[in-house]
Amino acid sequence: MNWNAPQKPNDYAEQALITAVLDHTFPPGSTLPGERTLAADLGVTRPTLREAIQRLARDGWFTVRQGKPTAVNDFWRDGGLNVLNTLVKHSDHLPPNFITHLLELRLHLAPAYTRAAVAQAGAQVADFLAGHVDLADTAVAYASYDWHLHRRLTRLSDNPIFTLILNGFVGFYQEMAQLYFAPPPARARSRQFYADLLTAVRANEADEAERLTRVVMQESIQLWQANENPR
Repeated sequence: MNWNAPQKPNDYAEQALITAVLDHTFPPGSTLPGERTLAADLGVTRPTLREAIQRLARDGWFTVRQGKPTAVNDFWRDGGLNVLNTLVKHSDHLPPNFITHLLELRLHLAPAYTRAAVAQAGAQVADFLAGHVDLADTAVAYASYDWHLHRRLTRLSDNPIFTLILNGFVGFYQEMAQLYFAPPPARARSRQFYADLLTAVRANEADEAERLTRVVMQESIQLWQANENPR
């Protein structure tokens, strides 16, 4: 197997087009150049370009119009989950408050999937949480554990949509989590949360697990903002 296989032309064309939108070569509200010109500029064939544009149009990046130039969409308004998954791979193009927005999203989702997981598979949740006592006091260890905890909770919630949303942030989640867990107070707060959550799960208190999760999610936003803007 060739582990260093070159990028496929259609994948290259997709990435080049996405980058051109993000760096405002083709800003939202504009139109793409003609197919012949754009294919030549990218160094790909017209069928390859056409396929890339069609795939990106399905995700919300573009609107293909018969007999008219392809319109560049406002991806924040017209994009779907695939756009979000793509954006996390282009961190240099993310707005300053992007992480705060993600934490706010988690605030709305995590209490729900935690409650559902505890109600439906409390023993499995408790087995995983019991491992928190052996966590090394490092940002890397906490980032990995937190990722796997939330992924486990989404899977045990019996709602696959939660897992699909979370999976869109794999890699990026742990990268940002390492920054979040770098200050010792963030690790200490999460360790306490894991212990409190374990107590609630062992008591089969799904409502309390939901409440604990909501509180720590709210506090995580405050901790992140404090770390980003130290006095």
